[in-house]
This record gives sequence, C-alpha cells and structure tokens, in this order.
Amino acid sequence: MSVEDGALIARVREQGDQRAFAELVKRYQSQLRYSLRQLTGWDAALADDLAQETLIKAYRSIKQFRGEAKFFTWLYKIAYHCFLAHKRSRKPEQALEEGHEERQGDHPEQTGNPADLHRDFARALLQFPPEQRMALHLHLQREFTHQEIADLMECPLGTVKSHILRGRERLQQMLAGWDTGVTI
Repeated sequence: MSVEDGALIARVREQGDQRAFAELVKRYQSQLRYSLRQLTGWDAALADDLAQETLIKAYRSIKQFRGEAKFFTWLYKIAYHCFLAHKRSRKPEQALEEGHEERQGDHPEQTGNPADLHRDFARALLQFPPEQRMALHLHLQREFTHQEIADLMECPLGTVKSHILRGRERLQQMLAGWDTGVTI
C-alpha cells in the first residue's frame, strides 16, 4: 500500500472523508473497470455495474481493510466476489445459452487489427471457468504474483499456478493467429 493510499484510507476511516475516498476511486476505477470488462467478455455495462458495486462495498467496509495487502489488491478481491456472485445469480437458461455461444469455436475471431487484441483476449478468456479466468487476467495483465492471486481468490497457491500454467498454454493456442511478438 502506498503512503498516499494509506493517508487517504485513514481519512476515510477516521473522518468518513468522502473526498478522500473519491480520490481513491479516481486512482483505481479505470483499471478496475478494464479488468472487469476483460472478465465479462467486454460487456461494458455489466463491468461498470460490477465496478460500481465493488466501490460501494469497499466504501462501506473500508474499516475492515487491514493494510496487509495493497489497497488495489483488496479492491480486486471485492470485485472478484461481486463477479462470482453475478455468475451464480444468473438464471440457468442464460448460463446455458452463454455456454453454447462460448463453445461455438475454440478460437476467437481475429480481426488482424492489433488494437483489437484485448477484445480477442477477453473473448478467449470467456472460454475459461471464472476462477481460471481471474487468475490468468490478474497474472498476465495486472502482473499480480501467484501468492497475491492465491490470497485474493482465497485458494491454494498450487491451484493458482495450475490455472495459470494450463491457461497460458491454451491461450497461446487460441491466440496463435496474432503476431504480436509477445509471449503469453
């Protein structure tokens, strides 16, 4: 946790300072929304709703933030739980339709435009279970360590490592048409 984040968090906790929390939101909301868009298959409206829910929950429970991890990691933990709750709350019919669409082709449609790689990556991530999707995103795009991901997702370190290793291999196959010079 940065010193600046710590000072802002202290003001929110001790004085209920909404401006201090607004500054934290300003710092992290774009990254949080982008990550949620990746997890939701680039569903901007859903990602924005989940980000808003995350930030509301963070504000309401900021007194429970212990500072053992970075504030941003704590936000991601809340966002992950919001995402999972959303997935669990979906009607069975919607889940079946969504699963059918995801299995249509093993490879996302590649446009040839490198600017669209992030969307193809998001489409590819949709083909993974939520836990593996989150682990891959946090490691590959947010550069969280394996231990940080295990703590955030509340699962064993070995599970996170397996999710990432197997997911990387599959992503490399799925995104093989992209010639970015970047190794996943």
